[in-house]
Amino acid sequence: MNIVFISMDTMRASRLGCYGYQKPTSPYMDQIAEQGVLFERAYAADIPTEVAHTGIFTGKVGLRTGVVSHGSPLTQLPKKESWLPSLLQNQGFTTAAVDNLYQLKEWFARGYRYYINSVQKTRSIDGKSVNELAFKWIREHKEDDFFLFLHYWDPHTPYQPPSSYVPTFYDQGRDPYDPANRSMDAAYNHAAYPFFKHHHYDLLGPITDAAYVNALYDAEVRYLDDRLRELDELLIAEGVYDDTLLILFGDHGESLTEHDIYWDHCGLYETSVQVPMIMRWPGRIPEGRRVKGLVQQVDMLPTILEAAGIMTPTNIDGRSLWPSIRGEADGTHDAIYLSECAWQASRGIVTKDYKFIRTLDAGPFVRPPRELFDLRVDPDETVNIAESSSAIADELAYQLDDWTEKMLNGRADPMLKQIEVGLPFRNRIHEILLQYGLTWDEWIQDPRRDRFDEASAARHAGR
Repeated sequence: MNIVFISMDTMRASRLGCYGYQKPTSPYMDQIAEQGVLFERAYAADIPTEVAHTGIFTGKVGLRTGVVSHGSPLTQLPKKESWLPSLLQNQGFTTAAVDNLYQLKEWFARGYRYYINSVQKTRSIDGKSVNELAFKWIREHKEDDFFLFLHYWDPHTPYQPPSSYVPTFYDQGRDPYDPANRSMDAAYNHAAYPFFKHHHYDLLGPITDAAYVNALYDAEVRYLDDRLRELDELLIAEGVYDDTLLILFGDHGESLTEHDIYWDHCGLYETSVQVPMIMRWPGRIPEGRRVKGLVQQVDMLPTILEAAGIMTPTNIDGRSLWPSIRGEADGTHDAIYLSECAWQASRGIVTKDYKFIRTLDAGPFVRPPRELFDLRVDPDETVNIAESSSAIADELAYQLDDWTEKMLNGRADPMLKQIEVGLPFRNRIHEILLQYGLTWDEWIQDPRRDRFDEASAARHAGR
């Protein structure tokens, strides 16, 4: 058998047609979902990219591996930890990746016979280039039993889709640079602005319409959808389609202005933690199956190993999805525990009906210490009922604490260690501010775009 394991970085589930979106972002992914199984409530328990993928490949949540933060020099993954590519390679699979996570942490290259770095000089890791590298490899190894990990970054900032993809999602009668439109003001005057100015806004030009930026995200999703169609066409042409287990997943989602988060993936809200998860294996996975219960990313490791006939390690947190795929169960968990420690430090728990979030360090955001949402009546998480429904909040807080204590098993809490030295993205913003004669404390008191831009202009003028 072959396994093509596809990470769609920054892919928000609710922006795909098969998850209910009305715009034509994903016609081909929708088709793949109809050919296999779609998990309606799949969660990234640990966000963002670095911690999410560590959990995916170990089958363990961050508190068990100690990897809870993204971009932190504190994190290390012990070599004794189980690692999906290594487990498959040890059982005779030819393992390969078209990916760049190795540039974040060394452990992401473990277990691969072939590791093809996707970094390029032009458009930020374009899906077309990922395909070119992957197609060549598939043609050369189509006679092998292989595991191929493909990491597409197209929906990630900066949103720079080919211009031909934009008109489908943005009214061409509108002017994205209309000076009378003030919808970008909140983003431009946010405390995170110094980071996103260089990484996003400067690359897009003086946009004033926030709806245009959202349209660019949708266009990026559609661009990736076309690249996945090309991948499938290649699998068919090379005769490996029928024997290939194809798995699509998002490593995390994306907030598109919701919750005071402007085109990024922090906050334990549904926009950032609910991700697509779709599997297809002709003749082995029933077509059109939709699983409504809770599942999480760490469940993919035991599912893949079971499909390959490989014994699953006993000390992991993931549970096989096969009972749900066969219709014998509906999900793998009654509750999923959530964590982030990059822009802000928070933990949470999501159940069938509720989401509870505890924020320990809000970073550049303004957050209450506790949030509770009734997902049955408030799926967009707009009304915090932590005070009015304090008994439910207390119960979920206790459940979260109990789980945290069990996961740590006497070890020091890595999130608290990270808070002591500063959250990685707060530290990055502080480093940027210092270049322009500002400090974090000064900036956070009055985070206005013109204030930072004036400091930036003065520094450049003084050169």
